[in-house]
This record gives sequence, C-alpha cells and structure tokens, in this order.
Amino acid sequence: MAVEKTAPGIERLVSLNAEIEWIADGFGGFFEDGGIKGVAEGPVWFHEGNYLLFSDNANSKRYKWSAQKGVELYKDGTNDANGLTRDPQGRLLACEHASRSVTREEPDGSITVVANNYRGWKLNRPNDICVKSDGGIYFTDPITMRVDTELDFAGVYRVSPDLSRINLVARDFVLPNGIALSPDESILYVNDTMRMHIRAFNFDLFNNTGLLNLASDRVFCQMSGKLPGAPDGMKVDSEGNVWCTGPGGIWIIDPSGRHLGTILAGNRHITNFCFGGDDLTTVFVTGLMEFGRVEVKIPGLPTPRNKK
Repeated sequence: MAVEKTAPGIERLVSLNAEIEWIADGFGGFFEDGGIKGVAEGPVWFHEGNYLLFSDNANSKRYKWSAQKGVELYKDGTNDANGLTRDPQGRLLACEHASRSVTREEPDGSITVVANNYRGWKLNRPNDICVKSDGGIYFTDPITMRVDTELDFAGVYRVSPDLSRINLVARDFVLPNGIALSPDESILYVNDTMRMHIRAFNFDLFNNTGLLNLASDRVFCQMSGKLPGAPDGMKVDSEGNVWCTGPGGIWIIDPSGRHLGTILAGNRHITNFCFGGDDLTTVFVTGLMEFGRVEVKIPGLPTPRNKK
C-alpha cells in the first residue's frame, strides 16, 4: 500500500495504491563536513505552457520539466532560490537564500526586489512564499543554513501589492517554513519544522489590512512520526484540505485538522510539492535530491490564484 490511511475519507482524495513515480535525481548537495548544502525545492506549475519549474538551491539552478522534453536546465545562477510561486499577473516570485531576499521576475526578464530587509536589518533566508489574489505577498524567513543573522527572530512577513510596505505578521516561530492560503483566503497556514506542527491564523477581516488576527492563532495539526520527513512544503486543495510534507511523505489533513492519510515516500525525505497538470490533479514532488510525481483525485488551487 502506497498511501497510509489514518481516517475515513482519504480514498476520495487519492487512491490507496497511488505511488510516487521518481523522474529524475542528482539535485542538491552537501558541505564537506556532511551538512546539507541544499536540496531540490519550490516546484510551481505554469498552466499556460504545461510545464513546471523547480529549484536546486545547492547549485543555484532552476530546472524546467515538461512532458515533451522532461527535465532541462532553465536558469543557472538563481542566488540559491528556494520557494517559488506566481503573482496574479503570472510573474515568478522567488525566495533567494544567497541574496537573502524575495525577488520578482518581470515579463522582460528583469528582476525586481520585493523584500530584502526589515527596518534596515537584512532578512535571514527567505524560504517559502504565497500570494493572495489581491497581490499581497506572504513569506517565511527562518534562521537556517548557517546564515549570519542580523535579526533576533524568525518571522513571517507580508509585502503590500505595490511593494511599498513590509509588515512582520508573526515572529514567535522557531523555524517557519511552508506557507499556504485557504481557498477563500480567510486563513493563513504556516508550519514550524522544529515544533513539528502547522499553525492557522485568521486574517484581520474587520480592518481589511491584510494582517493576521493574532488572537485566532491555533495549532491546526500536530505532526509526529519516526519516518523521514518534517513539516516543510505545504499546499491546499480545492476543497480546503491541507497537504503538507511530514514524517513518511505527504500528509493530507482535512479542514478541521484531522490527519486523513499519508502518501508514502519510503525512506526518502520530501521537501516540497505542487499541484499541476491539465486538471491540477498531478502532484509534483521534490525530495532532497530527486523529483517525481503522483496522481491524485482532487485538484489543487491554481497558481496564480484567481482574483476574488
């Protein structure tokens, strides 16, 4: 069995026999002392071209996958970019480890810096990112990979759609990592790799600021297990189920926080994934050094998100 069932309802979302098909490997790398230098990460689907981009942040490369050509080098020199997403205009946004910034690629290929500091202090290492349909940009900024931090916290930030303002929306995480929005954009999910859980925040809808209602902060799902993996990449499907990397593979969690089941990855450590394909029912997966896919029964949310 390739999918572990932990509660009723998982069969409607993915076949219990679904297995990850590994397509390519050789990504990522290690320091001489054995520490992880980087991994395959950040897959994002381009529906208009039927292709996917993903990061190799150890080697500062970005790869492209399509059914016609398979995996090919897309860009060499990405400032060790990690998480990728797209804004409502379809532009690519990247969390760059080496430059300690979030950037946006314009239609002409030029690069715009979205954020590189908070009140004059350099960001740590922006890691993962999502964008609301109004253009508001949310990203995590953990203290990882031997960064010489100027900040004394690991934060979650919002950048306004016109890039004129950056707000620290949460600062009490140990290692904020994956970040995702509910289908109606009323909830922001952020996972904490060190605490092995996912937190959920309601947005401040009363003042419509794009900031979070911190009084709504709660642990959405506690994740634990002895198999390889931890909370990292995270996405939400069209019905509001939260999919998150975790011990054993990819956890599928219903909107109430109940763990329905896990797409198992054997002894591999899954880093991230995204929904793609013609109907958004192919989950493209990155591991420490590999890239693959698995077919599911429910579509994910599109990227870029449809305007509300």
